[in-house]
Formats: sequence, C-alpha cells, structure tokens
Amino acid sequence: MAKRAVHRRARKILGEEPVALVWCGVHKPIPTPPKEAHRAAGGGRLKPGHHWLLYVGAVVFFFVVVPVMLMDKLSTGRRDRPNARPSGSGRSRDRDRGQDPTNGVFDGDWDLTAGQLLLHWYGHSPNPKRLVMLARDRVCIATSPRRRLSPTKADDFRIVAEFPLDQARVEGEAGQPRGFATFRLRFADGSWLEVGRLGEPEDADHFLRTVNG
Repeated sequence: MAKRAVHRRARKILGEEPVALVWCGVHKPIPTPPKEAHRAAGGGRLKPGHHWLLYVGAVVFFFVVVPVMLMDKLSTGRRDRPNARPSGSGRSRDRDRGQDPTNGVFDGDWDLTAGQLLLHWYGHSPNPKRLVMLARDRVCIATSPRRRLSPTKADDFRIVAEFPLDQARVEGEAGQPRGFATFRLRFADGSWLEVGRLGEPEDADHFLRTVNG
C-alpha cells in the first residue's frame, strides 16, 4: 500500500480521508492533436520527461549498437534476401491502426474535457505518474512537480484537476490482471480518458473494487 506520507498528504490537500486513491498514467502515447488545439492550450509538452541516464543509453545505442547491427546485416543481407513479395498483412495492420487515430487513449474530441485534460497532462509535471483520488463528492487528479518520484513515499504532490461527481465518474472493472488494469475517467460532456499503469497492486485492487461498489 502507499505509505503514510502519501495518505497524509492526500488527507491534507483533500481536507478529508480519501475514499480510494491510486497512482496511474496515460498508458499509451498521447495522440498528436491539431496544431490549433495544441496552440490554444498553451503548446505544452505531450510526452513525459526522462531521466538523464535514458539519454546516455540512447546515445550509446545509436552510436555503438546500431552500427554493429548494420554491419552484421550488410554482411548477411545478400544471403538472406527473400524472393517472395511480402504479404499484405502488415499493410492491413497499418490500416487497422490508422482507423483509430486516438489509439484508444480518449474519445477523440480535443475540445471536450478529456481532450483538454490530455493537452495539459504533462504541462503540470514531466513525471508520467498521476494520483487519482476519490473523495466523497469529487474526483481529483494530483501530481508531483518532480521529474522523478517514489509513488509510495511522495509527499509533495498537488491537485491539478478536480471534478464534482456530477461532472466525472470513474469506470473500471474489478479483478483485472495486475499490471494490465485500466480504468476510464468519463465526463458529463460525453468525453472519456483511459489510464493504466496502476501503481501499488493493493491500492489498485481497492480502487477498482470501490468504483464497482
């Protein structure tokens, strides 16, 4: 379960004991919004920030691993060159993916609540983790301003969005496989946002049982 620091901070900023809470994140890349919508929302970032070690790893990969792979492929490419034409299955998969430009992340309307929330998602913090908290009369989303955090010990998160229960509700099935569970934030204007990567299995199980209760 999330540590005392998380619950203590949640209780402080909510002004009451949270009914349920869970760390989560947008579990797929945010689709590319129209330029006008992105600009109107302030042109904020649409991807999470990364630790500097990731950039070091990328440099090593592209300047060391990739050249070695290319040299190996060039040396064997002639022998392994296929004679048959590739099947159309790859193109069919590309078409299938192209039929869902939102990638199942949200309803697709950038002007509605879910779309506007996505446009500001990483503007509040480069960290991909968000804490969704259920209170008696509202749903709150909080985040830490830090690039890195420990979800079990974070004590500096703040609310970045909140919605009364007549404007937002959480939809999610209990008993989903740990590590693959998702839930949706559905808003009164008909828009929805799906999140996953639920942290702390006990918190996730309790959260999903609560929204199903």
